[in-house]
Amino acid sequence: MEELLAPIAGFFQSLGLPEPIVHWGHPTMMGIVVFVMGSYAGVQGWQGRLATDEEVGSKKRAAHAQVVPWMFLFIVLGYTGGVLSLVMQEQPIFESPHFWSGTAVIGLLTTNAVLSLSNFWGETSFRSAHAYIGSSALVLLVVHTLLGLKLGLSF
Repeated sequence: MEELLAPIAGFFQSLGLPEPIVHWGHPTMMGIVVFVMGSYAGVQGWQGRLATDEEVGSKKRAAHAQVVPWMFLFIVLGYTGGVLSLVMQEQPIFESPHFWSGTAVIGLLTTNAVLSLSNFWGETSFRSAHAYIGSSALVLLVVHTLLGLKLGLSF
C-alpha cells in the first residue's frame, strides 16, 4: 500500500509543508470534526429520538441529518489524509491500531449511511440499530483519538 501511495505522498512533500503540519495537521483537523461535528450530530440524533414533542423531535432529527453527511465526508477525507501523512512520514500503515480503529469507524459510519439512505427499510428496529451503531462509532472515535495521540507522540 505504501508503494502505491508514495507518488501521491511525494506530491504533497514537494509542496514543502512544514513538519508540524505534516505531523499534527491530520489530528488537529480531525479533532475538530470528531469533537465538534460528532458531538453535535450525536446529541441532535439522540434528542430527536427521545423527544416527546413530535415537532421538537423532527427539528432535532433534521439538524442531525443536515450535519452527518458532511461529517461523514470529512472523516473519509481525513482518513485518506491520515494514511498519506503516515506514508509521508515513512511510517508503516497496517501496523497501527490507529489505522485499524479508523477503518472500523468508516465501516460503522458506512453501515449507518446505508441504513439511513434506505429509510431504515421502514423498520423501527433498523432505526434503533442506527442510533446504537452511530453512538458506537462516536465512542470508537474517542478511542481512535487516543490511539492517534499515542501514535503521534511515538515518532
